[in-house]
Amino acid sequence: MASTAKESFFVNIHVYFLALIAYFGIFLFGWETGVAGGVVSQQFFLDAFGLKDKKKVSSIVVAILQAGAFVGSLPAPVLSNKYGRKKVLFGYNLIIALGSTLQTVPGVGDSVVWIYVGRIVAGFGIGGITSIASGYVSECCPKNVRGRITGMFQVIVAAGVMVSYFVNYGSKKNLKGAQIWRVPFGFQLVPSGLMAIGLLFAKESPRWLAKVGRTEEALRNLAFLRRKRPDSDEVVAEMAEINAAIREEQLTQVTLKSCITTKGTNIRFFIAFLLFVFQQWSGQNTVSYFSPQIFKSIGYKGETSALLASGIYGVVKFAATGLWVFYGVETVGRRWSLFSSTFGMGVLFFIIGGLLKNYPPDANAASPSASSQAMAAMVYLIAVVYSLGVGPLCWVYVSEIFSNGTRHWGLALASATQWLFNFSQAWASPYIIEDMGYKAFFFFGALNIGGFAVFAFFLPETKNKSLEDMDIIFGSITQEQRDRDMAKAQEDIDYSKAHVGHLDSESRGRDGASVEDEKKSNDETRYRTTTP
Repeated sequence: MASTAKESFFVNIHVYFLALIAYFGIFLFGWETGVAGGVVSQQFFLDAFGLKDKKKVSSIVVAILQAGAFVGSLPAPVLSNKYGRKKVLFGYNLIIALGSTLQTVPGVGDSVVWIYVGRIVAGFGIGGITSIASGYVSECCPKNVRGRITGMFQVIVAAGVMVSYFVNYGSKKNLKGAQIWRVPFGFQLVPSGLMAIGLLFAKESPRWLAKVGRTEEALRNLAFLRRKRPDSDEVVAEMAEINAAIREEQLTQVTLKSCITTKGTNIRFFIAFLLFVFQQWSGQNTVSYFSPQIFKSIGYKGETSALLASGIYGVVKFAATGLWVFYGVETVGRRWSLFSSTFGMGVLFFIIGGLLKNYPPDANAASPSASSQAMAAMVYLIAVVYSLGVGPLCWVYVSEIFSNGTRHWGLALASATQWLFNFSQAWASPYIIEDMGYKAFFFFGALNIGGFAVFAFFLPETKNKSLEDMDIIFGSITQEQRDRDMAKAQEDIDYSKAHVGHLDSESRGRDGASVEDEKKSNDETRYRTTTP
């Protein structure tokens, strides 16, 4: 098993590199998720800006990012469909860098408005990246490891959350003055810079290239990502399947209206919408954003203790997500992972609520009671169970169920839904935690068991299916029709085999073959002069 996983990693090393680059922007999503609650929970931050209402400030600082992200996610599909995935990701990344810089501007006694503006701008960039990145990665993945590689989305989110918690903890212990918020907010420039550099070397999506008619470049990129020769049977067959699916889509013009009204397509949009409504209100994001306040509410006193407990929570979540994505997601499948994860989270939330109701923390106790420690353990277990399904698989699932022609719209809906309901729960969570007490945990438990788990039970399984198979699974086309279209696509196979010899010649030329061999046909010369 370990040997197979290792071999798979090296076979797909180019795809892993592409995913890592695209997901640096997702690291910033996780970073912003964790950093704000820790910064705002510190009394010095409130005093420095003359802020009195901690609940209100927490809601604004956290939720305003989601508002910007919601707006940023809306134009992303149109832009990426026109200009390509790489260019648009690069542009949104620059916007994040600008927003991060603005958040570091104010000093002690200055206006907090700069931080608000910076978080809106950074949120706009993060919203655009989340709308594009998972689809870009999914379009480049082979089907046998697609769940694992696209699932890196949540691993990177968890890494961002974890690092932000410990930076908050270190800032509290070691920094003074404006550095308490400038360092956590300014650190975002590091992954942003790495993403900008990496995108210069990443390949464009072969499926997008084929869709816009750049077939030769699509074939070359696909061969590079699969680490095979362009004229190999596997690469040519996959390219033909992509072209067949694109030809089917061209028979009917894809519009936003058709996405909603067409049989087999509309159900996929409905699934994407509900998945992220349930995910955002599963309670996990509330724990992530406001973990310092939550640990205080269950008996962990002091800002430093609460921040340290949050940091440990981040480690648990990151480790569980990584283990599941790399070793479990392609074994158990999507549907059962989502169902068991949501059901387990619901049970754990009910346990926390019951403990908090019957054994409330003693405000005068010198250290957390046994019941408080048990509740903290339940919070950590929720992170583990969330990481075994709800966390990584929502993005994995929606990034693979849409066709080439509707994927940009579907992921835009998923991203916009995520940020809209992320905004709503981030705005409401401080009040839920403060005002509802133990009932807040009963509320999240009921949502998970009564809503999300029931919904997940009826989802179609997509493990080990190609992206082109999704039209068959969801009823947009029959298997017989696809077989006929694949037969028609045989001309693509013949064309490709007749015209990819020059690519192999280029490789030999770079390895020391003669110039005459490298330039042996007019087709080769034309290809080199038109390839960027």
